[in-house]
Amino acid sequence: MGVIKQNVDGEELRKRNEELESELKKSLEREEKMRAELQKAWHRLRIAEEAEERLCSQLGELEAESVDQARSYHGRIVTLMDQLSQAQQLLQASSPISKTNSSNKLRLRS
Repeated sequence: MGVIKQNVDGEELRKRNEELESELKKSLEREEKMRAELQKAWHRLRIAEEAEERLCSQLGELEAESVDQARSYHGRIVTLMDQLSQAQQLLQASSPISKTNSSNKLRLRS
């Protein structure tokens, strides 16, 4: 009976050892798969960070360009307003109606 018990115990140990080896192999495969996924995630993160840096740089350039354009447009508007004001003054100075109105206003005040 001792020999049979040893054979049974040995068989159980061998089966248990095979199960443990199989579980270890699966665990190592999962670990390797997770490591590969982690590497891919790091790579995607690096790409996203580089893209973010490029976008920030482009945004800064566009902001600077828009400020320059706004200043240019503002200067053009001021110039056009000055020209319009001068044109109105010339029209008022050369208009016979405005001279008559100016004369009438002076008479009424006197």
